[in-house]
Amino acid sequence: MPMEISVTGNAAPVPDDRLAEILSAPGFGVHFTDHMLTVEWTPEKGWHDARITPYGPITLDPATAVLHYAQETFEGMKAYRHEDGSIWSFRPEENGARMARSSHRLALPVLEVEDFVAAVDALVRVDERWVPDGAGEKSLYLRPFMFASEKFLGVRPSQHVTFMVIASPAGAYFKGGLKPVSLWLTEEYTRAGRGGMGAAKTGGNYASSLVAQQEATSHGCDQVVFLDAQEMRYVEELGGMNMYFVYDDGHIVTPATGTILEGITRASIIELAGKLGHSVEERRFSIEEWRDDVSSGRIREIFACGTAAVVTPVGSLKHAGGEIPAPADTGEAGGELTGRIRSALVDLQFGRAEDTFGWMHRIV
Repeated sequence: MPMEISVTGNAAPVPDDRLAEILSAPGFGVHFTDHMLTVEWTPEKGWHDARITPYGPITLDPATAVLHYAQETFEGMKAYRHEDGSIWSFRPEENGARMARSSHRLALPVLEVEDFVAAVDALVRVDERWVPDGAGEKSLYLRPFMFASEKFLGVRPSQHVTFMVIASPAGAYFKGGLKPVSLWLTEEYTRAGRGGMGAAKTGGNYASSLVAQQEATSHGCDQVVFLDAQEMRYVEELGGMNMYFVYDDGHIVTPATGTILEGITRASIIELAGKLGHSVEERRFSIEEWRDDVSSGRIREIFACGTAAVVTPVGSLKHAGGEIPAPADTGEAGGELTGRIRSALVDLQFGRAEDTFGWMHRIV
């Protein structure tokens, strides 16, 4: 049975003139829409009391389980306004399926994909006016999340869970235009190990990456690269993005999943690259290969991807022993294939290209 969602409108929504100011330069994660969606879960009732209410603070007891044991998952996705005024999301069922996998790993109840998509759609419809036009790659960033909301200090899965969706208008990820990011290789910290939570989208993974990101920043780099926890040799991912290495014969290598997050953009690029005539190899990729194949000229481009940035070119990699330079084909805006893949994805998302994959989901 489809989820029934009640709606209580915000009696004091953001005025139109103020909203216009916000949407002209929204930033990222700074402003939030007029409403939020909440659904509760208990073993007795299952998922229940789905509601959209005015956006505002939530009250948590100091003993709320998530504050102590970090039992939570989240997703990141966007709503795009096309030129005809319609509003679309990109592969939302894949976000729902990934949240289900993450929830299973965190011992949280699974919200069915159909209900996940319906919940996100419902909030977007109520706050439709917050979806900016697509000029400058603006969109409405959507944050579904689930957390252990039981008041209890025992170490066991929570018997009360809350699922919420909030939304925030977002501007282009690159304020100064597309340019290669510089990377720092951390040889002290790892993101996840075999059997850990690396493949789950949970806050603990991001919390553990922050000290390594501080290390990268202190060395003048934009992002940090993590290696595998077992041998400290194989490239895994950046703090929040998956990686691709483009070779001189046109084939692409991307680190295999298992201990890294299976990105929606990552999976889409694998399909898209194939359609563009580039085979993609998913396998373990060592830091030695990175160094040697850039040095020999075999690696021509490197790029990373994620929901916020879509696709970003990668430049040099610094490490304690020196630096691996940017690949030969990396220009001021990255390489040619990097640009083609990024343009193809962005044009599809904003309705400027035909959706031959069936990836776009119409909300309004």
